[in-house]
Amino acid sequence: MGAPVHVAGTGVISAIGNTTMECFAALKQHVSGIAPLTSLNSIHKGVLPVGEVKLSNEQLAENVGVDKTLNRTALLGIHAAKEAIAHAEFDIHRWRTGFISATTVGGMDKSEIFFPPFLVDPTQGKLRDVIYHGCGATTDLITAALGITGFTSTINTACSSSVNSIMLGARLIQHGILDVVVAGGTDALTVFTLNGFKSLMILDDNLCRPFDASRTGLNLGEGAGFVVLVSDKVLEEEYLESLAIVSGFANTNDAFHQTASSPDGRGSFAAMQQALTMADLLPSEIDYINLHGTGTQNNDLSEGTAIKRLFGDAYPALSSTKSMTGHTLGACGGIETVFSVLALQHQCVFPNLRFEQAIPEVGIIPQKKFESIAVRHAMSNSFGFGGNCSSIIFSQGR
Repeated sequence: MGAPVHVAGTGVISAIGNTTMECFAALKQHVSGIAPLTSLNSIHKGVLPVGEVKLSNEQLAENVGVDKTLNRTALLGIHAAKEAIAHAEFDIHRWRTGFISATTVGGMDKSEIFFPPFLVDPTQGKLRDVIYHGCGATTDLITAALGITGFTSTINTACSSSVNSIMLGARLIQHGILDVVVAGGTDALTVFTLNGFKSLMILDDNLCRPFDASRTGLNLGEGAGFVVLVSDKVLEEEYLESLAIVSGFANTNDAFHQTASSPDGRGSFAAMQQALTMADLLPSEIDYINLHGTGTQNNDLSEGTAIKRLFGDAYPALSSTKSMTGHTLGACGGIETVFSVLALQHQCVFPNLRFEQAIPEVGIIPQKKFESIAVRHAMSNSFGFGGNCSSIIFSQGR
């Protein structure tokens, strides 16, 4: 893989907790954050189950000391990124530092507030509600709050976005371009997203059941997850703890369908296989897989087929934590990276809630409960629309 890249800090906010340790406590206690929608003005309000962050925009803004008029995607991102930087406990501004954020929603939540009055009367509506609509504009708001003035980039590759941002950050450090990268992703719930997924008929009207034979769809969620990546030099000179090492990763594209994975799982198989090759690991050396595991018919069968092909019957402990957080779209890879690092730190694996019966075609049985086991290498899968498939492997730090 080349020069080691270390995880020195983590930050996360999701439906199951507002900090890394709150989320870890919920994972241990099998707590789901999915419940009927409360926050959006939608026909699905009070009915459709989603994974909402329990803090309002005003509370998020107050917690991180920024303007409450910022869009929710930016507020969630600032919250998680600031936690990650504080957790790392060193001055990131002493080094060549970059910021890479993933998002699919951007400032869409504010645009949804702007347009109804504007369409009735073009003199109405506040332009500040629409000016930061773009994904890159949301990243600019986060970097301004963090005080990062170096390399900045935004990635939008659907549900694989966050893992791709972490992969890019690791490459930039490996090639000596940057010393420190804050990388991950953030997404907020919006009416457009809910309606879009509803039109695709892949939302479950009940609590989702990833990798279960009876699964009927996913539950959407929101949140953010970021990690602070550092070089060997930074780790040593700042006397930091290596929470995990980024040991391997890969991004592939099966180019099968705009909103569906290939039935034979060729993209996800190739991503996992190539990540293992980069890490110089055998399949038998992976101790835990954080599944993409959305709960849709297509995704779980495709991912399960790829896992069965690569690992055979000797697959490791695996689970979809989306059964607790919901599917957070562009943020899921960042959130689940933090969960994978937690698995390494605390030598444990997390439950796949509501699993009862294996998918007949693959027979994979995910982890049913939180359990303490030896975890040396953890793989996290994030597979997006358009066939964009990413897998990343984290190994025990030193």
